[in-house]
Amino acid sequence: MSLIPSLFGGRRSNVFDPFSLDAWDPFEGFFTPSALANASGSTARDIAAFTNARVDWKETPEAHVFKADLPGLKKEEVKVEVEDKNILQISGERSKENEEKNDKWHRVERASGKFMRRFKLPENAKMEEVKATMENGVLTVTVPKAPEKKPEVKSIDISG
Repeated sequence: MSLIPSLFGGRRSNVFDPFSLDAWDPFEGFFTPSALANASGSTARDIAAFTNARVDWKETPEAHVFKADLPGLKKEEVKVEVEDKNILQISGERSKENEEKNDKWHRVERASGKFMRRFKLPENAKMEEVKATMENGVLTVTVPKAPEKKPEVKSIDISG
């Protein structure tokens, strides 16, 4: 049992892992996938997959560019949607790997389950012109920006 409760359940016992010490765990049973599923309707794996979709957002003079690392996913497993005219939503699902009864897992670090990220975009985003591409497990979403309106300046002649 680990001193740090494992959100992924199961017993971690590995001589090379400093957090896999066999010690009494006061949280044993509280953070197992079945306990979390009973409490919230989703499993710890679902929660982990939800938070593991890493996204970079950069703004260039022409557009807002989002890059999401989604290794192992096909473009058919990912959705890019626009909500309420200014919310960009990236979501998808990574399928769980089939488990054989005779397999002995030593470590499970790759998450499976659903993920979703939402971004509120500024008013200058042209949401009707959003484009998305996926290459080598990297999703790139480009949201063009409306040109900045410069204030109209009117010269006033000074009399006198």
